[in-house]
Amino acid sequence: MEAVIVAKYAAVAPVLNERARRLWAAAESRAIGYGGDALVSEATGLARDTIRHGRDEIALGIEATGRIRRAGAGRPGIEETQPGVKAALEELVAPLTRGDPMSPLRWTCKSRAKLASTLSIDGWRVSSTTVGRLLNELGYSLQAVQKSREGASHPDRNEQFELINATAASYLLRKQPVISVDTKKKELIGDFKNGGREWQPRATPEKTLVHDFPSDATGKAIPYGVYDMGRNEAWVSVGRDHDTPEFAVASIRQWWKMMGMRAYPDADELFITADAGGSNGYRARAWKLGLQEFADKDRLRIRVSHFPPGTSKWNKIEHRLFCHITQNWRGKPLRTFETIVDLIGNTRTNAGLRVRAKLDSRTYKTGIEITKGEMRALALQPHMFHGEWNYELQPRG
Repeated sequence: MEAVIVAKYAAVAPVLNERARRLWAAAESRAIGYGGDALVSEATGLARDTIRHGRDEIALGIEATGRIRRAGAGRPGIEETQPGVKAALEELVAPLTRGDPMSPLRWTCKSRAKLASTLSIDGWRVSSTTVGRLLNELGYSLQAVQKSREGASHPDRNEQFELINATAASYLLRKQPVISVDTKKKELIGDFKNGGREWQPRATPEKTLVHDFPSDATGKAIPYGVYDMGRNEAWVSVGRDHDTPEFAVASIRQWWKMMGMRAYPDADELFITADAGGSNGYRARAWKLGLQEFADKDRLRIRVSHFPPGTSKWNKIEHRLFCHITQNWRGKPLRTFETIVDLIGNTRTNAGLRVRAKLDSRTYKTGIEITKGEMRALALQPHMFHGEWNYELQPRG
């Protein structure tokens, strides 16, 4: 909104006299409504009193007048009375300066009020409104930190993506199941605030504890999701113990038992895409051992491809399932495990997503060691391209 007003003001300001400028700003403020004076003042540099005066004029009725103050009349600008103030301000906010450990605002929030206060300490007489106007003239605006750099990426990242896409397309063409798996963010169970807003009767927000101390929680929910790419369906096991490889494989087997087996009665293969780390990471021996036991029991050839490190956001389950679950329970306190299961299970989208969820109350031991002998006994065939990321487990016996 502020950028729009700045652009409009820049277009008409050269042809506006003092009164027309005041009335234009007042009209913009009236159109915005609550907070309009502050927003227009921030965008144009006009004082709020000037804008309020213009609104009063509009309310009383605008009358034509030939009395216009000549250009340059009125009080002199701050740059005339205090030469150098703009340069002093820019020195405080310039990117090179604000990174200087000796800068007075290096470790504080650089609001207009604090900038004005810092300038006052240095002997300048300036208000926060004037600081805002000067910043606009200098080409500064409020900017949020943007997450855009992914850091160093693996040199074979794109090739791995292409392999995953080609393999998934091949399996789907042959009517074989393709699933994306991952663990969603763990959630504390208790009378805690949950982000987001929900429609409620006016002035009756739901009350929760002020602090989200883990010691006040009755437990921790661990949602492990299995998203079926071919059918736009998902299964979520809500664990309450530990996020281990054993729990991850158990969740996949639950999906196969409750949904996959019925949807793919003739399947003899399964393709799994997973992150590089966590309970389903490519380095986890217990993960591969659990998948081998799954392949043995259900007579499935299980192929697995892991996304390269640092690329988990490309996993389909993140933006096909987890984001919709988060949206469905926004603004609702997660007081019990049953609440989480119900909210996950009732997640729906216009694209047809359907989700089933169940509480997994079993306990899963941590720190289980898998021996080299057990690993050698696996019917594991690594792919020629990054065999640590791409491999197949065939049923034994």
